[in-house]
Amino acid sequence: MAEVIEVGPGGMVDGKEVTMYVKKGDKVICSKYAGTEVKIDSVEYTIVRQNDILAVVEE
Repeated sequence: MAEVIEVGPGGMVDGKEVTMYVKKGDKVICSKYAGTEVKIDSVEYTIVRQNDILAVVEE
């Protein structure tokens, strides 16, 4: 499980408009090997595409 830190604006992908359904602060579950791991100021982040998010966890 991960927390969404930031969300992109969406846009056009393959001629189709993509609307973002996740928002900052959401808890999500992603595919096991999804995303790109980056380290900024000794904090590790994973950048994922919205279609790699399997579920939004409601608390």
